[in-house]
Amino acid sequence: MINRTAIEKAKEHFGKLLEAQMERMDRIKSAPDWIDYSKLSPIKIGILPGDGIGPYIAAEAERVLRYMLDEELKKAKVYINTIEGLTIENRAAHLKAIPDDVLAEIKKYHVTLKGPTTTPRKGDPWPNIESCNVAMRKELDLFANVRPVRVPKQGIDWIFFRENTEDLYALGPHGIEVDEDIAIDFKLISTPGAERICRLAFEHARKNKRTKVTCVTKANVVKTTDGRFLESFYKIAKEYPEIQADDWYIDIMTAKLVDEKRRREFQVMVLPNLYGDILTDEAAEFQGGVGTAGSANIGKQYAMFEAIHGSAPRMVKEGRAQYADPASMIRAAAMLINHIGYPEKAKKLEMALDICGQYEKKLVITGRPTGATGKAFTDYLIDWLNNPGLEETWQGYVKG
Repeated sequence: MINRTAIEKAKEHFGKLLEAQMERMDRIKSAPDWIDYSKLSPIKIGILPGDGIGPYIAAEAERVLRYMLDEELKKAKVYINTIEGLTIENRAAHLKAIPDDVLAEIKKYHVTLKGPTTTPRKGDPWPNIESCNVAMRKELDLFANVRPVRVPKQGIDWIFFRENTEDLYALGPHGIEVDEDIAIDFKLISTPGAERICRLAFEHARKNKRTKVTCVTKANVVKTTDGRFLESFYKIAKEYPEIQADDWYIDIMTAKLVDEKRRREFQVMVLPNLYGDILTDEAAEFQGGVGTAGSANIGKQYAMFEAIHGSAPRMVKEGRAQYADPASMIRAAAMLINHIGYPEKAKKLEMALDICGQYEKKLVITGRPTGATGKAFTDYLIDWLNNPGLEETWQGYVKG
């Protein structure tokens, strides 16, 4: 028997979602141009410790950030401060992904460096609030999630441009339990959203002399939304005739990343939100796991840099938080440093991270007392940053 009342209720719910997204399209089209960090004094950097292991790795990442920007801090070119309140306890108390006062404080900063935050799932003791990351990306219009993966000795040098504000994640908290039998979630792809992430990927390729951009979808099955993303990709590709454009489906792409014969061919990849989350976690394993990978969330007016892994509450519960690997958040700090206009400092930090995490590896993080603490790893990293032979050593390792 068809439940007409449930259908009408679902229609009303869906209509409200459409209204909100149409309003969002207007905001995207009228958004201001890109911020120019060279004209800011000081550049304001906010530290968001998060929860779980977040405060532990954030402390080490901030220590490295202050070390790398010491001269700029002394000259008041840069200002660094901690923003409190982005914990699961505070968010649950306010029944909001980001409490209003915390969001207002975040908007006072040009860029933020964020520790992992807990996202409640069904069955958790926390209320069903939206992912803090998803909410921040939407609130600040951080439409591009940029995740590099580099393993020089294997010839891997990938950078992923994951659309950050649409797809299944954007409307994840707004699905419908129509009745006791049917539950529906919504997948959103817009032309303005797809075009701006594709253009950013091609711009990166052009600026960094990359020769190929690859789009990843499942447009052969998810024909309407993924089809629109793929169509937008090839439309933008026409503006960059010197760059090769191709596309792969997400299922085979996950296989090709582990194909030693093919994976070195990939350079820049652009993809919708969900596929980007999955593929970049797989890619991070080549670099040493998600604990070693950082990411950037880029918008025209704000940017947020973070580790790509979760808050690991079990480690805190078991008293192991001090053994959490800070490398992911420190790599995010390197991306932040590059983004605000200090590429040589960022490159130096990335080389030190490669040596400590992929080559020399005198200290190994295991997440347990069998390995080094996060503080000890950071001390080891800073020792290398002080080493005048850093670049020469790194070049030696890369050449093999």
